[in-house]
Amino acid sequence: MIKIKVTQVKSSIKKMRSQKRTLEALGLRGIGKEVIHENTPNIIGMINKVKHLVKTKEV
Repeated sequence: MIKIKVTQVKSSIKKMRSQKRTLEALGLRGIGKEVIHENTPNIIGMINKVKHLVKTKEV
């Protein structure tokens, strides 16, 4: 299965609580942090919810 590298590029300060929780669920805790996830519909939905705060790349 394809893996996706997700990098947080913007702060979650002054963002909605649901967006902050989505970042935490993805494992992102600050600007510049990176995590690798499987390409599943759940992960893609979470990324789409915070796409203005993160950058993605296929690994």
